[in-house]
Amino acid sequence: MKKLFLLPVLAFTIIACNSGEGDKKAELDKLKKQQAEIKAKIDVLEAELSANDSSASAMTVSVMPLKAMPFKNYIDVQGRVDADENISLSTEMPGTITKINVKPGDEVSAGQVLAETDARAVNQQISDLQTNAALVNQVYEKQKALWDQKIGTEIQFLQAKTNKESMEKKMQTLQEQVRMTKIISPISGTVDAVDIKLGQAVAPGMPAIRVINFSNLKVKADVAESYASKIKKGSEVVVHFPDTKDSLVTKVNFVSRAINNASRTFTVEVLLDDKKEYHPNMVARLNINDYQSPQPAITVPVRTIQKDESNQSFVFVAENGIAKKRIVTLGKEYKGQAEITSGLKEEDILVTLGYDLINDGDNIVYNK
Repeated sequence: MKKLFLLPVLAFTIIACNSGEGDKKAELDKLKKQQAEIKAKIDVLEAELSANDSSASAMTVSVMPLKAMPFKNYIDVQGRVDADENISLSTEMPGTITKINVKPGDEVSAGQVLAETDARAVNQQISDLQTNAALVNQVYEKQKALWDQKIGTEIQFLQAKTNKESMEKKMQTLQEQVRMTKIISPISGTVDAVDIKLGQAVAPGMPAIRVINFSNLKVKADVAESYASKIKKGSEVVVHFPDTKDSLVTKVNFVSRAINNASRTFTVEVLLDDKKEYHPNMVARLNINDYQSPQPAITVPVRTIQKDESNQSFVFVAENGIAKKRIVTLGKEYKGQAEITSGLKEEDILVTLGYDLINDGDNIVYNK
């Protein structure tokens, strides 16, 4: 009887054990499935975070596309406005100013009398000489008429002729003295200054009146000997006038061939437009073109050029959001721009700001 009772219990136990093992297997399968789903979500989130981290770590820079254009180099020298006809006049003999015929700003012509000194003494001598000259001329004419008729002696005729010629020379001398009492302009131009007054005693060499011909003003400058082979007549030049804030683009009109032994410089001249108002001795800055690229060239700001460990010049360009180091060869430099003879081409994207904070291969974002 007892054995019969144990048999059902044992069967129930076996069935229960088999049932428990099935539940655990189902639970394990369920957990593995959940684990796979969680891993997939983790992978997606990691990818997203990785992308976000890459974007967040990218350096923001400024860029510009490169274009080829003519490159010109200029040398900068200081000059001054000069006038070929800039004359300070004075009297040719001592005297007192009795007449002033002009004032500053008046236009005068060559040969015009600008001022006069006291010529009364000389005029009186001329008046006296004219009286004597009339007598001497009459004597000469009569002696000549007699001599032509073979009357009288040759000595009488020659003496009368000598007296006449001597009187004429004295008259010419006195008339020249009268001319010397006048201040006469040798050129046509404008009266720039009148430094005398009526009644003032003057003497030769004392500045009296200045006359300037403003129609032929020019700028003169001295240039270092090293540029003698680069600057020619006809070279382009930009002339700046600091005092008037004016400027003009013109050509070099004259280049001296002689080198100054003391300063080792040569002279260049630039003609000015007579329609504008310039002043003699005004300071001028000349930018003279001494080099032009034979064909359009790539130029970059000098500040963007760096040096590496081997002392090579390089810049950074942007390629699809990546910074790329480019080794470049430099040409001329002018006003912060450098000519690039090799290493760059048109449409390259140059990094202009932030170039000193990035390395080759860094991710970059363009500043808009």
